[in-house]
Amino acid sequence: MTDHAKSRHDESDAGLDAIISERRRLIALAYRLLGSLAEAEDAVQETYTRWYAMSRQQQDAIQSPGAWLTTVATRVCLDLLGSARVRRERYVGEWIPEPLPERTDWISGRSGTAATDPADPADRVTLDESVSMAFLVALESMTPNQRVALILHDVFGYPFAEIAGITGRTPAACRELASSARRRVRTSRPPAAPAAHQALLVRDFKQAWDTQDINALVGLLAPGAKFTADGGGVVAAALHPIEGGEGIARYLTNLAVLTSGGLTVLERTVNGRAGLVIEHEGVTVAVYAFDVTDDRITHIWAVRNPEKLRPWTAG
Repeated sequence: MTDHAKSRHDESDAGLDAIISERRRLIALAYRLLGSLAEAEDAVQETYTRWYAMSRQQQDAIQSPGAWLTTVATRVCLDLLGSARVRRERYVGEWIPEPLPERTDWISGRSGTAATDPADPADRVTLDESVSMAFLVALESMTPNQRVALILHDVFGYPFAEIAGITGRTPAACRELASSARRRVRTSRPPAAPAAHQALLVRDFKQAWDTQDINALVGLLAPGAKFTADGGGVVAAALHPIEGGEGIARYLTNLAVLTSGGLTVLERTVNGRAGLVIEHEGVTVAVYAFDVTDDRITHIWAVRNPEKLRPWTAG
């Protein structure tokens, strides 16, 4: 191979590596937009399909492949959000975002000089919070465009001028979309308790549940706490949210009695926060995510739909 040919080959390999390296960031973006890792992977796969469908000349003409991939992935997600809203209206029971195991590549932010640096502790807190179950649930109340503006700007650090190019709206309109989305987040939930404090409460909750101590459970739950389960019509789960600390405590103690034997409750990180994983003979059958305010648990999300537990059983 001549030096010139070798140089072109090396440049081609470097370009390919740069394109492939964007996948982790695109998955992180698409998951936040869709609330589903499976759908996020499909959206990113579609994005790469469109990239490789272009000729080499067309690819070389793109000044910033990373920006192109982000634009396409976001637009694919916008299309999916429109159809997802219709599908979720037909969903059996409550729909909860797909819970994530502890994997930093699903939390990482935007790469490049304009990005927030995940190595900065302040930025990392922002990134972690953006995959918390409470935040993802709050996103469900937003329009697709509000969701895109908030995630791209507040989480991944994109300026509104770039977001305008992606969404086809003006920068001013994108700024207003992000602002209204922030208001929805603030009104839907109070500030979360520190992660370390939540971990202690979840540990106390597990112990009380293991011993079926209903009084201890009631003490850990806020009076207006809510329990939401997602079985997807595939497995048994409460079809409607259970409200009130005492009602939740009684439901969970009854559940422990009915399902006693062969179940193991484990403390695990769920969407960047302390949570619980329920296993039956080594197979994950439920994942519990928590929201904590002050000294009480305010919300429990129990995901039982096996289709949403794939990342927990893949090993």
